[in-house]
Amino acid sequence: MAQKANSTVTIHTVISVRHLTRNTFVLRFEKGSFEFISGQYLVLGIIGSLHRREYSIYSGQAEPFLEVLIKEVEEGDVSKRLKQCKPGEALEVEGPFGYFTPEAAKLAKKFVFIASGTGISPFHSLVKTHATLDYKILHGVKFGEESFDGDAYEKGRYIQCTSREPIGDFHGRVTDYIKAHPVDVNAEYYLCGNSNMIFDVFDLLKLQGVPYDQIHTEVYF
Repeated sequence: MAQKANSTVTIHTVISVRHLTRNTFVLRFEKGSFEFISGQYLVLGIIGSLHRREYSIYSGQAEPFLEVLIKEVEEGDVSKRLKQCKPGEALEVEGPFGYFTPEAAKLAKKFVFIASGTGISPFHSLVKTHATLDYKILHGVKFGEESFDGDAYEKGRYIQCTSREPIGDFHGRVTDYIKAHPVDVNAEYYLCGNSNMIFDVFDLLKLQGVPYDQIHTEVYF
């Protein structure tokens, strides 16, 4: 995640927890006066707990609520507790933070969003915010069930790359997809997810001639 800037902590009430898979869910809570730019993240925690975690914002800028997409981590204190949240429970929110946001002057360009797992969060927010965005999403997951609201995107713009089963739009990793499909060197590329994927995709894009200043990254872990 990007370096933090000055911010304040605000209190927000849980609206709902929507389960997508056994260990992945969308936490929705009241927006209040919280303002952000799609691509940014927040720091979230339960009131009274010392533990906090960073989550990219999943909802669009104009939506009347805030959402984050969370994967429950087996040894994680925060994700397990957030999964158990009930409507009406209070959360502490700090932010927004980050600079993983397209410049306004470039919004008319073509975008290729490349994500692994819950790294799709900022791209979901961007698509929800900018209705006329020209984009394609390459989403690397292990199993077909991990599309995480894949039907929210226009037909043909979301490509699910599954590595563990022959389900989805492409059987293999996002790196395999890129090797099989030459890239558009004029597009803006945004990469979000685990570091191994980002390093590998970055190298592939450079090898295929994408200029350095058209590749933007956000490392989750």
